[in-house]
Amino acid sequence: MTRSLTDFARIVETFDNNKASFVSVTQAFNTTNSMGRLTLNVLLSFAQFEREVTGERIRDKIAASMARGIWMGGSIPKGYDLGDRRLDVNPIEAEQIRYIFKRYLELNSLVSLAKDLDQNNIRSKRWTARSGKERGGYLYGPSGLSYLLRNRIYLGEITHKDKSYPGEHDAIIDTDLFQQVQDRLAANHHKFVQRRARSAACPLHNKIFDAHGQPMRPSFGYGRGKKIYRYYVSDTLLPLGRLKAESTTPLGDRLSAERTERFLQDRLGSLKPDGPEFEIFKAIKRVMFSSNKLTVTFQVAALIDTNACEDTLLDKAQQIDPAAKIDSDDLVLSLDARPLRRGKSVRSTDCFLDAPEQRRVLAELVRTSHRKLTELNASPLHPEMHEHMSTPINEWTRERIAIGLLAPDIQRALLTGKAPLGLDPEKLLSRDMPLDWEGQRKFLGMKHAA
Repeated sequence: MTRSLTDFARIVETFDNNKASFVSVTQAFNTTNSMGRLTLNVLLSFAQFEREVTGERIRDKIAASMARGIWMGGSIPKGYDLGDRRLDVNPIEAEQIRYIFKRYLELNSLVSLAKDLDQNNIRSKRWTARSGKERGGYLYGPSGLSYLLRNRIYLGEITHKDKSYPGEHDAIIDTDLFQQVQDRLAANHHKFVQRRARSAACPLHNKIFDAHGQPMRPSFGYGRGKKIYRYYVSDTLLPLGRLKAESTTPLGDRLSAERTERFLQDRLGSLKPDGPEFEIFKAIKRVMFSSNKLTVTFQVAALIDTNACEDTLLDKAQQIDPAAKIDSDDLVLSLDARPLRRGKSVRSTDCFLDAPEQRRVLAELVRTSHRKLTELNASPLHPEMHEHMSTPINEWTRERIAIGLLAPDIQRALLTGKAPLGLDPEKLLSRDMPLDWEGQRKFLGMKHAA
């Protein structure tokens, strides 16, 4: 039944709880009396001792063999084939391994390397099991490539418990190339740890999903002065997600993290229990973002005081969303999101902008436009420079310089905060903006101001 005293004690306890006993037919003991339990414990002690000694001998044998450089089995690494108790170099796969090491130094990114290998149809090692079934041949991911690039077996060594020994097989990678790759991996790992720390600080990390059920993961962009902008982005819009995505995979969404979090705090603040400072995001289990709403699921227990009840919480929630309901231990409610689709992603718009921020964003768009026009020597404020005019280099710049060419009264209203309340900043970037000034005023809902 077992060769472990600990396991046997649990088995006997289970027998006793069910009024059953363990009796041996060929030996004179049973677990209904003290002598029988003593005899069985003595026998089990020797059985456990035998099992542990056997395990120690096997482990020592493996360690001694690997210290001599003998291959002791396991998954056969790409670049080698299994010979007579040793690894033989596979010339075609060995060339692919060299390509992987050199290409990583060129691309400096595991994600980019995985994409490059996919385009060149380089997969993991294929092999045939004893059952005759083909295995392997999978697409490489960043984690698999990280393991491959750190594997000292390609130096002709055998590794055992963090120690490496000269192996009986031939090396594929020379020492200098291998060390360059290790140094680059170590440097990039530090950046990866920093990104993970920033992601963990996002309160909706691992909680927010798009309409297709894809997780929306934290992503970061950098502006002037090294300012960091945070976003929640669907998996298929991230480098690794695009690598795994199929042609039938739906387009993803992109949300401003700060605006989304502030929007949830403002709209859901009334659900906080009275008393000490409470973080609303700790009670959120899941947020689902669709084309026109955010569906938020809460843990009811996290929102109820000791003296409160579920009906009081439901009344508060229905003031926010009349259709709010408590399902089992969860509170589910929806909030109007009204996003605007641009390109291949969905961005949050005016519902995530309070009035002061809206005015700031509109004014900053005008300033950015004039700054770019000046850089291109195309500013209407400096016509003497137009003979040196140059064209914008990307779509982002082309969208913004058009704002600096709007009617002067429109630009003045945007800079002074007198634009209509609720004017969507994305509307200024629309390609439907008319060229004539009167048409622009109608399009933006503004009246002509002298």
